[in-house]
Amino acid sequence: MLTRERAFKITLLVLLAALIVIIAMHLSREAPAAIVKGRSMLPLLREGDIVFIVACKPNEIGVGDIVVFRSSYGNRLVIHRVIGVVYENGKYYYITKGDNNVIPDYSEFDYGIGVNQARVIGKVFSINDYILKIPYIGNLALVFRGD
Repeated sequence: MLTRERAFKITLLVLLAALIVIIAMHLSREAPAAIVKGRSMLPLLREGDIVFIVACKPNEIGVGDIVVFRSSYGNRLVIHRVIGVVYENGKYYYITKGDNNVIPDYSEFDYGIGVNQARVIGKVFSINDYILKIPYIGNLALVFRGD
């Protein structure tokens, strides 16, 4: 049975973990985690979810992986699924699309091919295709950032 004291301790632990992740995100050169903003990855990822990013080599990213990349418009991050991979002139390009979007991210594509490997930070961490995420906690950071 869950007592009030145990529930309080669990809540405090989750908030502390989220605070550590948010601080690490701001101090790190490359983000170890990202906060989902928007509805493009519904129902899998919701606004305010915190996901963890794993650095990987370009040839380790395949169809079905969820990647985090820098947008070609400003310095925001995009979290979308890879639906195709193109290898051209010694570089990987990823055709990406939000699960809840109708069309791929054409406006993000380099040379009309796909998202260049140089803009990809990494893959969203998963275990046996289960995405490790902390739901809702990222909403605190979104509020403080004014997003």
